[in-house]
Amino acid sequence: MKPFLDENFLLETKTAERLYFDYAADQPIIDYHCHLPPDQLADNHRFATLTQIWLDGDHYKWRAMRSNGVPERFCTGDASDWEKFEMWAKTVPFTLRNPLYHWTHMELRKPFGVKDTLLGPATARSIYDHCNKKLAQDDFTTQGLLRQFQVVVVCTTDDPVDTLEAHQRYARTPGAATRVFPAWRPDRAMAVSDLRAWNLWVDKLQAAANVAVDSFATLLAALQRRHDFFHRMGCRVSDHGIEQVCAEPYTAKEIDAIFAKARSQRPLSPLEQDQLRSAVLYELAVMDHASGWTQQLHLGAMRNNSTRMMRSLGPDTGFDSIGDYPQASALARFLDRLDATNQLGKTILYNLNPADNEVMATMLGNFQDGSCPGKIQLGSAWWFLDQKDGMERQLGALSALGLLSRFVGMLTDSRSFLSYSRHEYFRRLLCNLLGNDVEQGLVPHDMDLLGNMVRDICYRNAKSYFGFPEVG
Repeated sequence: MKPFLDENFLLETKTAERLYFDYAADQPIIDYHCHLPPDQLADNHRFATLTQIWLDGDHYKWRAMRSNGVPERFCTGDASDWEKFEMWAKTVPFTLRNPLYHWTHMELRKPFGVKDTLLGPATARSIYDHCNKKLAQDDFTTQGLLRQFQVVVVCTTDDPVDTLEAHQRYARTPGAATRVFPAWRPDRAMAVSDLRAWNLWVDKLQAAANVAVDSFATLLAALQRRHDFFHRMGCRVSDHGIEQVCAEPYTAKEIDAIFAKARSQRPLSPLEQDQLRSAVLYELAVMDHASGWTQQLHLGAMRNNSTRMMRSLGPDTGFDSIGDYPQASALARFLDRLDATNQLGKTILYNLNPADNEVMATMLGNFQDGSCPGKIQLGSAWWFLDQKDGMERQLGALSALGLLSRFVGMLTDSRSFLSYSRHEYFRRLLCNLLGNDVEQGLVPHDMDLLGNMVRDICYRNAKSYFGFPEVG
């Protein structure tokens, strides 16, 4: 019987152990998609309690607590930091076989040094006090934590209307160990199902870009001006969090009329909404290609399912789920339209429904063009799939239907400065997969070949692929 969470956690063979400790463990981290708050990075924020750094904003933990019968005031309400942590500690023993049990104890182990102690009601107070003392140390500020985890690049998630003031302040930080870049998240440009909110956003866009937005052409001009500004700030990636790609046919005349209708807040038909979304998404992809950016498409989330809790708490509070939307046809049309005119840039496809693993993995090969290794990528296991089974299935689909060796690897997709344990988790699973292949005679026992593959996937592929400025 193996002990829980020992140094060989998830590593089932000697080959896996060697691959992890000799090739994977010490690789730097490029976190090319996350939701860390830029102001906390720029301010080198110090968290006062473990609750603030660990539970605030963590909808994964809130979902588990609610499932365990914890009232909402201990999740998002007015309970004290200690009361919220105590309720989380009472929940943890009930998360066995949920990835939260692994993540919780990995994050307590690194960076807090809590080993051989399981979190539960009896240990809650001692762990809470121990970690709070650690948080008072300089290595546990936001920048200190990134240094501890060897994070060399962080890409935050930023709306085109954001001033990026926090990024500018961070860029002036002397001797910063981590480069922090914005990532372009223009979802609100396509959010035409709520025309009042969309028009308010367009007003903000025209103010940020100093462009009067009174036509589709001027919308694109304003977006281009902000796109250029993001590029000057080091942005090299865009990101779209959408249910499905929209690729409806349209004419320029139709889009001009639909835009005018939307700007005057006259209701759009479902087809008109999809046509406008299709036009915006296509033009944004053309901008990304022209600037040499990588576009990321996060597809398949069904969001804000509880109307009652959406009204009470707002979005991103733990009421989203996997959607079963058709993905292949529209995605192929979208990519093909760009490819037909040589305007398809580097692209990462993320699926939230595991049934789409093979759909996405086979889509890659349709549009690889030899211009760079792994131009079209199958993104890492995302959100609800960001766990052992999900990661292994993503790695398996990519291995069978593409080139695992060219994979750009893991990301956090998190609001937490403690989530870098997910990179360790991924690296251990990757090394275990290859180690088991060696034991079964499925791949050669060539440690130079396998070790370089592991280093590439953990760090070097991403470093080469994204082309972030001044990243050595």
